[in-house]
Amino acid sequence: MNSRIDELFLQANDCIDDENFSEALLFYNLILKEDSKNIHALIDRGTTLQNLGRIKSAIRSYDKALDISSNNLDALINKGSAFHLDGKYSDAMACYDVALKIDKKHPMALAYKGLSLAELGQLTEAIDYFKNALSIDKHYHLAQISHDTAQELLKSTQEKNI
Repeated sequence: MNSRIDELFLQANDCIDDENFSEALLFYNLILKEDSKNIHALIDRGTTLQNLGRIKSAIRSYDKALDISSNNLDALINKGSAFHLDGKYSDAMACYDVALKIDKKHPMALAYKGLSLAELGQLTEAIDYFKNALSIDKHYHLAQISHDTAQELLKSTQEKNI
């Protein structure tokens, strides 16, 4: 990377730290103007768009990153999380499945797939994914909280059916 792009990334990160996502987006756009194939800028831009609630634009940014590097785990997982936020849980799981084909022990992909399964009411399967994520990273807070919540929901559902 050149020093100009490095400086733009630093400025964008400062904006993100201050939760000034609109300004950060301007810096990512400047980076991409200089280097349209900068995967990190495309992914960070997507994440920023997602933070701004611009889900479809975020997905397009992740798609551009995936056009350059189809096995990029960050782009796949972020694209999945964007679909999840948009309520498209099956599309989200498709992204996580591709990520898990690349790295079957990726704790975030496992936990996020569990979240989508839970949203679809598949609590038992979701719990299995949370357990797998925790077996890889026992300190993964999201997986632990999600596991416990799904466990309680499943228990509550079973008690109602008795």
